Amino acid sequence: MAKNLVVILGPTASGKTAMAAKLAFDLRGEIISADSRQVYKGMDIGTGKDLNQYTVRGEKIKYHLIDVIAPQEEFSLYDFQTKFYQIFSDLAGKKILPIMVGGTGLYLESVLAAYDLPPAPADEQLREKLSGKTKSELQEILLSLKPRVHNITDMEDTRRLVRAIEIERARKGTFRLKEKPEIDAAVFGIKWDRAVLRRRITGRLEERMNQGMIEEVETLHKEGLSWERLESFGLEYRLAALYLQNKLSYREMTQSLNTGIHQFAKRQETWFRRMEKRGTIIHWIEGDNYTLLKESVLKYLK
Repeated sequence: MAKNLVVILGPTASGKTAMAAKLAFDLRGEIISADSRQVYKGMDIGTGKDLNQYTVRGEKIKYHLIDVIAPQEEFSLYDFQTKFYQIFSDLAGKKILPIMVGGTGLYLESVLAAYDLPPAPADEQLREKLSGKTKSELQEILLSLKPRVHNITDMEDTRRLVRAIEIERARKGTFRLKEKPEIDAAVFGIKWDRAVLRRRITGRLEERMNQGMIEEVETLHKEGLSWERLESFGLEYRLAALYLQNKLSYREMTQSLNTGIHQFAKRQETWFRRMEKRGTIIHWIEGDNYTLLKESVLKYLK
């Protein structure tokens, strides 16, 4: 039976977006992003949206789950999975091939492993009860509910801590499983030699800085995002925010960014290996061999 979803994953700077866009052009598909930060409007450079890559031979490739929410709002794993299912079902009904692309392992696996996630509406009574807690106290509460926290940014921001506690409390309660569409995915990973990927990461960081990543963070702050909120969005936004507050020199910021992004790529690769151990079959494509990717994908769509 032909697969009904193509997945292209890989670490940061692996070139997965460009490869997915070409594939969508050739197969008349549409992209569904699996990136935890690209959902936010106005956060383009720091999240590496690379929106120019969604134009192939003069044609704009349609994409989903990019620029769908304001950065002042929260977007959870449950939100992602729910919206993904809606988009997937809509595309399937139109006979359009969905191509999920991204590097957020938790988002990818929530679909591929069909996580059972509870709806977790805001609990005002709980929020009021937690409002007087320190960050360390909130961390203890979350860890008591969920000893292994996958998203470490949840541990560093008080709003995310409270939201994570709400979700875990809902998970432990009773809830009705929502119906999930039948998904049979062909999963492909973009892989580079370690030394080559390191050069690509460093080059991409330099490109982002030249594009105005610092100015982007400064603009977001002027538009009302607190420094704490900006720092909660992860490495690029945290370090840029610290630099803009004169807590880091420019050199300290760029060196820390370069080191941190390399470490992040390693964590992504570790997550992908763990997915394989848990049963996800990933077909690895070396470098930017688009011809091989397309040929491999077509075998699973016949």
